[in-house]
Amino acid sequence: QLQLVESGGGLVQPGGSLRLSCAASGPTLRYFALGWFRQAPGKEREGVSCISATGGDTKYADSVKGRFTISRDNTLNTVTLEMNSLKPEDTAVYYCAAALAWLCVLSRGHEYDYWGQGTQVTVSS
Repeated sequence: QLQLVESGGGLVQPGGSLRLSCAASGPTLRYFALGWFRQAPGKEREGVSCISATGGDTKYADSVKGRFTISRDNTLNTVTLEMNSLKPEDTAVYYCAAALAWLCVLSRGHEYDYWGQGTQVTVSS
């Protein structure tokens, strides 16, 4: 059973940066597409970014393009989300997720089978 654990959330001022990491235990991640999702209070979950199983294809929500970067290390079984130029509207609980698929889909997450517990990101002065 694949288990995912996020880390790296916290409180940051607008314009600051955070690096979220997601570590997997169990099966190797090399056969899984991976995604980062977020959910703010009172809002639906949204896809932030995803990366294909080989890492050759990435997708980003329009709201984070140019500011966030997703990467993966199949040797270390990790996926990372670098977040720069953070805005108050980026405040949410961030989740990593895995789907047993080669290609990734940026959606609300219904295609993803495994989820982490989430990490809080708060952008505030």
